[in-house]
Amino acid sequence: MTSTVRLNVMQPYLGKEEVAAVTAVLESGWVAQGPRVAEFESRFAALVDTAYAVALSNCTSALHLSLVVAGVKAGDDVVVPSFSFVATANAPTYVGAHPVFADVEPLTGNVTAATIEASLTPATTAVIAVDQGGIPADIASIKALCAPRGITVIEDAACGAGSRLGNRPVGVDADVAVWSFHPRKLLTTGEGGMLTTNRMDWADRARTLREHAMSVSAAQRHESVLAEAEQYLEVGFNYRMTDMQAAVGIVQLRRLGEMVTRRRVLAGMYQDALAGVAGIRCVADPVGGRANFQSFWIEVLPGFRFSREELLAELAVAGISARRGIMAAHRQPAHAWREHADLTVTERLTDSTLILPLFHQMTADDLFRVVDVIRGT
Repeated sequence: MTSTVRLNVMQPYLGKEEVAAVTAVLESGWVAQGPRVAEFESRFAALVDTAYAVALSNCTSALHLSLVVAGVKAGDDVVVPSFSFVATANAPTYVGAHPVFADVEPLTGNVTAATIEASLTPATTAVIAVDQGGIPADIASIKALCAPRGITVIEDAACGAGSRLGNRPVGVDADVAVWSFHPRKLLTTGEGGMLTTNRMDWADRARTLREHAMSVSAAQRHESVLAEAEQYLEVGFNYRMTDMQAAVGIVQLRRLGEMVTRRRVLAGMYQDALAGVAGIRCVADPVGGRANFQSFWIEVLPGFRFSREELLAELAVAGISARRGIMAAHRQPAHAWREHADLTVTERLTDSTLILPLFHQMTADDLFRVVDVIRGT
């Protein structure tokens, strides 16, 4: 008999250590941006092998600031994948720039140097490449294309913590990378984001901009009995992370290795169990890459007995919460009016993929409950 217990598509991995860390912050009396944020930044920079990390309120604010510090301005073009959460396309509009949509390659759902080159214009000043679902994009080849042209490469590693290409963590080859700590990501702080870069000037400006562009930081003001009068050096933003969030993040960093290991085991079980199912293709590591499998998606091909929508409905009847694959931003009302090049692969993947349940606490029984529906057994 089919189980009626709901199986969610994602579940954050949190425990007593996170509770204790937040309690300690509450008892300290400093709950806003402070020493735990600074510690989280330092530890995260070390994790991703980058000189500077700037904690922010979410990944979208990190995307925004990455464009600001890179000098992207009104009227510029920024090449982005349409096959991504809409924030990737929204961010350029925050600085008055125009998102120009590039197609993706079918196996990973990521942009490549070739798909980006087809979308470059004389006004292109930046490219945003996404590690879609935690699958690492080939940033080195994208950088080789863009650097001689003076184009900034921003890596949207929102899903990428713990993913690697070769022996290097994702984010390390980009001019600037951004990260998400939303509950659907491996590392979560509830909400939260990070900007990483090897440029001190960009990191310093991002830190200033996140606090309304104050000349004196909140930490410096707190340390002084008589604080100096602050000035507001430019129009800034309120993009700060709290010490409560950072305390959770510090604990989550210690969990990352085991989370990646467990998710890769589960992804391997899906791949093995579905390998013989005609009409189903599973996402997999790229050549030379090691994904964290933040999301595990399958493509429903024409030979399968159900359409993507029909399979979603079958899973729902069994109490299994799957999700349609990544959106195509160029189809959304906010961006549908923009002209774009051919996006055949993007549209195919958007229409034919779905995300299956995958989370740290998932059991083999949970996984084979999903597999049985897909197999029809």
